[in-house]
Amino acid sequence: MLGIVFTILAVIMGLFALMIRMRAMKKPANARKIIIPPIAMSTGFLMFVYEPARITPLQFLEAFSVGVLFSILLIKTSKFEVRNNDIYLMRSKAFAFILVGLLLLRVIFKLTFGHQIQVEELAGMFFVLAFGMILPWRIAMLVKFRKVQRTLTDRNTANSMQLQTENPLP
Repeated sequence: MLGIVFTILAVIMGLFALMIRMRAMKKPANARKIIIPPIAMSTGFLMFVYEPARITPLQFLEAFSVGVLFSILLIKTSKFEVRNNDIYLMRSKAFAFILVGLLLLRVIFKLTFGHQIQVEELAGMFFVLAFGMILPWRIAMLVKFRKVQRTLTDRNTANSMQLQTENPLP
């Protein structure tokens, strides 16, 4: 019974995260907004101070590797565009489906392996999986953002230089 309640809560939290991500796409992106989530999430590693939540190095490697594999989908679908001289994360229909798919996969894993692995240990593995997904995704996003930012800066510099040559000061 408790497992069903936690599964429902996980689904609600996942849908809430999806709504927040979709709303955030309406505002310009910046490096800080890209970097903060993995840094803030890293505090979750304190869960491993609690002994029942600790996982073996092999479990850590497995969970992190699966997270990195999942991050490839997010990296491929995350693109930036310039609007009104600001940089925005482009809306992707695939993004919502990917997040919902990952959420469903998490629920399936939990229902499948929840009987074989302790709940605390499974929570630790899911956390490592999520961190393994978010860290490479956000690093790739930062690289893409910086590239678009450099292009925008170069374009603005070229435009201002062109204006100066067309309208020299008296």
